[in-house]
Amino acid sequence: MYTKTLFAIFASAVLVGCGSTKNVSNDLATSLPIETSINLTNITDDKAPVTINPGRFTVETVTYRLPRVIQGTYSVSDFGKYVDDFKAFDYKGNEMPVNKTDTNTWTIANAKELDKITYLVNDTYDIELNGGIGKDTPFSPAGTNIEAENYVLNLHGFVGYFDSLKNNQYKLDVTAAADFNRTSALQNVSSKTSDDGKTTTTSYFAPRYFDITDNPMMYGNLDVEEFQVGDIKIVLSVYSPNKVHSAKSLKDVVFTMMEAQKAYLGDVNATPRYDIYLYLSEGKEDSPKGFGALEHHTSTVVVLPESMDEQAIAETMTDVVSHEFFHIVTPLSVHSEDVHYFDYNNPTFSKHLWMYEGVTEYFATLFQVDQGLVEETVFFNKIMEKIEHSRSLNDAMSFTIMSENILKVPYKDNYLNVYQKGALIGMCVDILMREESNGNRGILSLMKELSNKYGKNKPFEDDKLIEEITAMTYPSVGEFLRTHVVGDIPINYNEFFEKVGLEIAEGKVEANYILLNGAPIVSGDPTIGIFFIDTVLDNSFWKEQGALPNDIIKEVDGKAVSLQNANAILGEMFGWKPGRDVEVKLERDGKEVVIKTTTTQGYTAGKSLSPKENATDAQIELREAWLKG
Repeated sequence: MYTKTLFAIFASAVLVGCGSTKNVSNDLATSLPIETSINLTNITDDKAPVTINPGRFTVETVTYRLPRVIQGTYSVSDFGKYVDDFKAFDYKGNEMPVNKTDTNTWTIANAKELDKITYLVNDTYDIELNGGIGKDTPFSPAGTNIEAENYVLNLHGFVGYFDSLKNNQYKLDVTAAADFNRTSALQNVSSKTSDDGKTTTTSYFAPRYFDITDNPMMYGNLDVEEFQVGDIKIVLSVYSPNKVHSAKSLKDVVFTMMEAQKAYLGDVNATPRYDIYLYLSEGKEDSPKGFGALEHHTSTVVVLPESMDEQAIAETMTDVVSHEFFHIVTPLSVHSEDVHYFDYNNPTFSKHLWMYEGVTEYFATLFQVDQGLVEETVFFNKIMEKIEHSRSLNDAMSFTIMSENILKVPYKDNYLNVYQKGALIGMCVDILMREESNGNRGILSLMKELSNKYGKNKPFEDDKLIEEITAMTYPSVGEFLRTHVVGDIPINYNEFFEKVGLEIAEGKVEANYILLNGAPIVSGDPTIGIFFIDTVLDNSFWKEQGALPNDIIKEVDGKAVSLQNANAILGEMFGWKPGRDVEVKLERDGKEVVIKTTTTQGYTAGKSLSPKENATDAQIELREAWLKG
């Protein structure tokens, strides 16, 4: 949800939420939908005009908000700070007094006379600082884009809600150039083209505000492919400014991935339609810099560097989008009351991020070996990377306490561990259940049972989940969760690998070109730029090329490197493969050093996970049940 961080360089991360049940409000004289409109043909200073017509109020004072926090992000976004020129008008067309009480909130007195409100919305992409990673702007996949060729409409950045009317229906009109492609999973009610044929207004229907926030849109000169994977309609929308990639070129990758996921999930109830919105960033100063994805219940918004080559983007799409799709299991079908009755202004958080994000990440890793997309050694390497990365974070922190307090220090600084140790928690529960059931049950079967009991419209009680899982599985599972998830005792992974005939050994392991054991080999400084740190010498590739600590990276393949575009360029380096011709210009002691070479596989000293030579038949049989279901 938020999303999963992609490169773990300067990154942060995504969880998803669910909507509340519908209640009837008494604050309006009628139950007609709240009429909203966004006009993309009347952009001024990169700002889009929005109009909200709620109907006639029966109360004296109303409060209107844009979200402070959105579901899936676990950070403060403050979408109200991108709103300008907020005005309220009565039924005679007169402007009414408005009191802005905080960054995201406006109150209007004499509300019985209120006809409509209007305001302008600035986008977030071109004013991002550090990719919106836990800093001043929303994480890019949660953000908004307004430009001539493309509009990323994460609607929580445009449309707000009245405090008492979150469960009211919405009618949303979006006006745009008639020749634009437009994709959205919201119900399309009607479409009308202007008399001159230049603009088209599309009307959408949302059952409640949650559906506004849960259904992003993309408009503009984008590439769209629609295809079926079993009984699911996949809509892939791609915006590549320089036409480097297309929906057609990525279609086979997405189809193979989704088909494998469907096979892995089996009889889990899925959605009839799933949308993937891919924005490819040029890496310019005003381009989005936070790479990864934000999931919604039946869609995901992905932001990646346009400069990634075909193989790198295929692998990244498989890792990132598969994670988001697996959220249809949790929290779509299994979630707590904190998620179900989400408060966009002052949210409370569930204790179970280990399940929402950790188990989801585990599924996204395991299904690839289960369905034959990768070899077992690739899976083992990913597990080992997660172990190493988790130990670079706080390995002795209660996961339930961290989750419940994720906006606070020191817990928010440990958020990345939901994708590392959280996934490993899922692995350990999986192995325990396979052992206890002679290979017949695993964590996927547990999630199916929880889904059947609850489903998307019935939340579980947060404090009772561990007890309930214990009752549905085995005492050993409950003991593990109480000790290592509720408790703060680090996990001894050797105990679990022993059960399946694996061992961790010291040796030479493959190294990425920009990460080493899950940590970057570069750092940044506002006065210096991006530079190598001491661990560059532990990477055999860079050591052989003569790179040294404190070398400043000035240029990569002809592109100047700055703090503003570092995420894009480092992201591209993250995806390098052996056999690529590269040219890197460094500055050392004021002099230029040029590395012009063909990449080879780098190595570093580290730990690897592999099968034991003397594994027993029982261990091998349990391993097979674990990896192949």
